Amino acid sequence: MKINIDIEATPQEIRSFFGLPNLEPLQDEMVDMMRKNMTSGIEGFDPLTMIKAFTPESSPALSALQNTFWKAMMGQKATKSSETDSESI
Repeated sequence: MKINIDIEATPQEIRSFFGLPNLEPLQDEMVDMMRKNMTSGIEGFDPLTMIKAFTPESSPALSALQNTFWKAMMGQKATKSSETDSESI
């Protein structure tokens, strides 16, 4: 048996249905701040540095999880890094 359900809703309606926060004001503020800094020509302004604080790439736990998934995809068994280093030599 196969059941299909079509729901017509805007992204905002879906976010509010699932209880996700509305981040539009934060996004607008970030874009305005970036625009002001870029137009005023602040020396040393780097948007990537500002955004990097909000990305999960800096998390060591995420890096370990990504390495585990990568090893699983490559057919290697997930082991501790010290064991992996000695096996790869």
